[in-house]
Amino acid sequence: MAPKTLRGTVRALIAPALALAATVGPASAPAHAAVWNSCDQWGNTTLDGYILYNNIWGSGAGSQCVWANSGTNWGVWADHPDTGGIKSYPNSKKVINKPISSLSSLTSTYRVTVPSAGAYNTSYDIWDTDHDYEIMLWVNHHGAVGPLGTAQGTVSLGGHTWNVYKGNNGANEVFSFLRTSDSTSGTVNILPVLKWIKDTKGWMGDETIGDVQFGYEITSSAGGLDFRTGSLTVSGG
Repeated sequence: MAPKTLRGTVRALIAPALALAATVGPASAPAHAAVWNSCDQWGNTTLDGYILYNNIWGSGAGSQCVWANSGTNWGVWADHPDTGGIKSYPNSKKVINKPISSLSSLTSTYRVTVPSAGAYNTSYDIWDTDHDYEIMLWVNHHGAVGPLGTAQGTVSLGGHTWNVYKGNNGANEVFSFLRTSDSTSGTVNILPVLKWIKDTKGWMGDETIGDVQFGYEITSSAGGLDFRTGSLTVSGG
């Protein structure tokens, strides 16, 4: 989730470059070889039309560093304590800025490597330009994490079958789609999901879709865990 305001004071980051290089490893490019890397709380850059964002926004967070070979090949090392509450959502974002009715397509492919420990989800976070609506598509999750809101049933859309939840976080409506089985690679046809929310359910109008983000919503990763995005594409218009 990408909040409008900081939800707590985040502790100063302590993430030595050597630790990052050791945890990332050569298979996904060590920090010194990456095109860009940052351990700053709000560290961000633009590469190949994608905006990368370290985004450590939650209360009680620990250390986190993001690296990138490109806007679509990147990863993050995070060491967040085993406590409740989301600590961060490092992500890569593509800006769309088109109304749903004007979109002829909106698709994405992903390939990730995620840890077998910790508590997190790997998700798309899709926002309208006014930040009134947030659509989350969880392609995998692990540990003590769960969606906001109440269950709305199961639906097959965009090439996947999802358990759907509807809620409100006090600032915006949140529609969460949790894949019924975990996946580390695939293609998501996002537009049918948006049209289902708009036309079939009537939960929102013809909103202008601003951002399509993809990343890791991390609740805990004690000891330091590695999240890698081997490839990512977001396309459509």
